[in-house]
Amino acid sequence: MKIILLGAPGAGKGTQATFLRTKFNIPQISTGDMLRSAVTNKTELGVSAKDFMDRGLLVPDDLIINLVKLRINEDDCKNGFLLDGFPRSIPQAQAMKDIGINIDYVIEIQVPDEDIIERLSGRRIHLESGRIYHIKYNPPKEEGKDDITGEPLIIRDDDIKETILKRLETYHHQTEPLVSFYSSWSNENIENSPIFISVEGTKSPNKVNNELNEKLSK
Repeated sequence: MKIILLGAPGAGKGTQATFLRTKFNIPQISTGDMLRSAVTNKTELGVSAKDFMDRGLLVPDDLIINLVKLRINEDDCKNGFLLDGFPRSIPQAQAMKDIGINIDYVIEIQVPDEDIIERLSGRRIHLESGRIYHIKYNPPKEEGKDDITGEPLIIRDDDIKETILKRLETYHHQTEPLVSFYSSWSNENIENSPIFISVEGTKSPNKVNNELNEKLSK
């Protein structure tokens, strides 16, 4: 099973990715992990990528596409793969299509911006242990303090409202158009067109999981 998972930051992609990996026995492929591995191993593509990164430039799409193409041909992808954070834009998606990287399912997790802001801005972290709280859904026994140690909880930079708004703006501008790209391609119902699935992500993770499982079983 070859899957692309779409959704705004905080939509719950990580939780559902774990379910999908287990259900289909497929690896979750992150472009960030691929880049780090290629740079560390000093592969030809890694050396090229490092040159751009060292100059503070974005790694070009064609280089990323070639990394993806190599990665999905490795042995652990024999049952398929789950692409995490890629493609991020229409040109990347079109490039994948043009070179014949076929996808079985494109799954969108829909969550309104106001729900995402509430989810992320309410998170509190105990830095040393990694324990995560939420001021509404999983509050600590004493406000602002870890249940076990009593030490202060922090708000990560990514969970500050201004940062969340910027991340959402980037998503809507750059990545959300992929929803139309893949849903239109799916509706063409031609050879190698993916099946597009959209699920409501405001429900509990288990309910989202069940809905996703039902749609994937059809």
